[in-house]
Amino acid sequence: MRVSTLSTFFQGLRQIQDLQSSLAETQEQIATQRRILRPSDDPIAAVRSVGFKETLSRLEQFDRNGAAARSRLSFEEAALTTVNDVLQRVRELALRANNSTQTRDSRAQIAVELREQVAGLVQIANQKDGNGRYLFGGTLDGAAPVSSNAGGVVYNGDQGQRLIQIGPSRYVADGDSGADVFFNVRNGNGVFRTTAAAANTGTGVLGSSGVVDPASYDRGEYTVRFIDPANYEVLDSTAAVIASGPFEDGQNISFQGISFTIGGRPEAGDAFLVEPSRYQSVFETIGNIVAALDTAVDDDIAQAVLGNEINAGIQEIDLAIANVSDLRTKIGTRLTAIEAQADSNGAAALLAQQSISEFEDLDYAEALSRLSLQSTVLEAAQQSFVVTQRLSLFQFL
Repeated sequence: MRVSTLSTFFQGLRQIQDLQSSLAETQEQIATQRRILRPSDDPIAAVRSVGFKETLSRLEQFDRNGAAARSRLSFEEAALTTVNDVLQRVRELALRANNSTQTRDSRAQIAVELREQVAGLVQIANQKDGNGRYLFGGTLDGAAPVSSNAGGVVYNGDQGQRLIQIGPSRYVADGDSGADVFFNVRNGNGVFRTTAAAANTGTGVLGSSGVVDPASYDRGEYTVRFIDPANYEVLDSTAAVIASGPFEDGQNISFQGISFTIGGRPEAGDAFLVEPSRYQSVFETIGNIVAALDTAVDDDIAQAVLGNEINAGIQEIDLAIANVSDLRTKIGTRLTAIEAQADSNGAAALLAQQSISEFEDLDYAEALSRLSLQSTVLEAAQQSFVVTQRLSLFQFL
């Protein structure tokens, strides 16, 4: 085989360029601290590394979602703490008003403060989070959810909840609607409600109530009618008598699995109504107490009417307080879930980072040894090239 001087020259040059390219690549690996500089360096490892990077990116997004939900829930928890304080104050004022020693002026002063408490609740219901979004509007958090008009306080939001993804398969609600907080509160005792008929002429006052036999309670409407101060009968919605008995002041009246007390002296024809509980806003509850306080109390009958209204209001405020407590418990559960998921995400992110490191990180000892060897080989090749390019037959002519 004949080898020309020119082909020898180009062959040596290509070898030197290849060695220089390999050396440059090793130098770049050391400088970037990465073994894989481009997918072609190790296609399988590159694909796996991309997959772990996508996983890591999703986990980081879950953590950002969790932080946003945590912030909004913290705002709501603070707001509900204030709501609880307001309701406790309303209950205190109602207890104070439910006293026969109160004068018309003192009751009027209590009514004024109760109206201020309603205004305070409206303000709390329209609070915003750190991003300027309304806390209690449900999914309609761009406009004030609660407003007041001549008819009372109304809710303008919806009952939706925004679910935030905080993990691969875990979602958490970032708040509660104003309907759940302020409007969807059961009246009465939460199961049924007892009220005194407006036409009563006696001094009968309703007391504690409850379900004693859930299996027997049919959620029907009933009327307890007094035949005379010492005897009563119970009528169902068709006016059929289903029970009757003698009566004494403070007696417990029971039928159809429910029970409640009546104190005082009802007169013949007086009636007390029983119906299933319905949703009633805390604003309506406080408004009923205020309306009762605005009514003149000139005799024992009017005092009994006032007592029935305020007793009902106190019972319903207690339910509103319990509702707020339940919501705060749910918020605490969600915050705990966010923290637990953040820990889980952190552990998964650490594993993903370790996997990426295994695929991409450079073995410095191996890279430095390779760099030294490549430098030596390149230097030898360059010296060989210098010697080779001097060889020519013309030197012997």
